Amino acid sequence: MSPLPPSPEHAADCAAFRAALRREKLAARLALPAVEHAAGSAGIATHLAGLLAPRPPGTLAFCAPVRGEFDARPLAAELLARGWRAAMPVVVATAAPMIFRAWTPDCAMTEDRHGIPIPAAGPLLTPDVVLLPLVAFDPAGYRLGYGGGYFDRTLAALVPRPLAIGVGFELARAADIRPQAHDVRLDAIVTEAAVLRPA
Repeated sequence: MSPLPPSPEHAADCAAFRAALRREKLAARLALPAVEHAAGSAGIATHLAGLLAPRPPGTLAFCAPVRGEFDARPLAAELLARGWRAAMPVVVATAAPMIFRAWTPDCAMTEDRHGIPIPAAGPLLTPDVVLLPLVAFDPAGYRLGYGGGYFDRTLAALVPRPLAIGVGFELARAADIRPQAHDVRLDAIVTEAAVLRPA
């Protein structure tokens, strides 16, 4: 017997919970003092470097930082020097998977419709590893982003699926983000405190 679909009341309650959690965690990140942000970012970079070190050079996809996110550009530049390629996701349509455009530290940049910096031009690449910025995450390996669903659609469409690593500060941790059917579980989550590998 198939389970009953969630009621409209349940769906509305869940959406309200996630919206409130998103506001709370985003406000906490934006309020993070610069010294703590820098120290946390250094810890995240160290954990990420250790996680990626055993892998052969491939293509790393990451986002330009907005709203107080971790800045992965220095790490990406280091990987480029070791033979990796780097790319940034680009939204081509609201309901479509994103594409990934090659990035280098000196490439020309523009902004997408959401004001997020992206490479202005360049070849399209297929990522082997994707760093996903997160607003909140839970121990089960689910992330809460800004609500657009872009990464979930993109990861679901990529074959083979790249290694999906959520990246954020420890203050983003939550007991449960109440994942929805479309939410894609991450392979790992990296904060300044640890590398979480969901069971």
